[in-house]
Amino acid sequence: MYKEKLEQLLLAVKNQQMAVGEALQQLQTLPYEDLGFANLDHHRALRKGFPEVVFCQNKRVEQAVEIICGLAQRNDVLATRTTRAIFDRVQEIATNAEFNEVAATIVVRHPNRERTPVTDKEILVITAGTSDIPVAEEAAVTAKTIGHPVERLYDVGVAGIHRLFDNKGKIDAANVLIVVAGMDGALPAVVAGLVGKPVVAVPTSVGYGASFQGIGPLLTMLNACAPGVAVVNIDNGFGAGYFATLINN
Repeated sequence: MYKEKLEQLLLAVKNQQMAVGEALQQLQTLPYEDLGFANLDHHRALRKGFPEVVFCQNKRVEQAVEIICGLAQRNDVLATRTTRAIFDRVQEIATNAEFNEVAATIVVRHPNRERTPVTDKEILVITAGTSDIPVAEEAAVTAKTIGHPVERLYDVGVAGIHRLFDNKGKIDAANVLIVVAGMDGALPAVVAGLVGKPVVAVPTSVGYGASFQGIGPLLTMLNACAPGVAVVNIDNGFGAGYFATLINN
């Protein structure tokens, strides 16, 4: 916590040697907690508007659990790329933890934190196919955890474009659209051509060999003809959900 630095900062404000605004600016980089294998950024919520998110892939179970539970002592926590084994251990400590097995996410809500919806404007998460749902769910959980209303529209890809058109009302009602697709990756451009709303495109690693584990749809989305499409990395549902909330604010 760097208690000495924090004490000096508070005394400076008390003695009118520092303006409150200047102190707040310094607090945006303080403090973090050193666990030896990780530094928990407890003040990320102050800088970014949302606490540090835990990426669990390639972390040992005990490392992920200690990070998640350490952050949960002060803030809401979202963990991505998790496993049932991690959740079972987290739930022993944080009994209110929620596990979304499809999205591979864990959410722990801080019991003393008041929550109000950030906005009533809706984010719509669309997938081309059922195989894209895990990435889409990661995006949906992310946006919902940050406090944004989320609607879902799954399996409406270009192979059966009438399914998309049948849901035009739902598409028009959204303020921001996240469109998740593998294979040919054409759906985001189609959706962007129907609406005057921002479209966050997410390529997935779903597809046969020539899709190159998502590189094919990534390039398709980057070359989208319709304007208003922003593209995140392959399988990056979290990045799409987070970015969509920034637009939706």
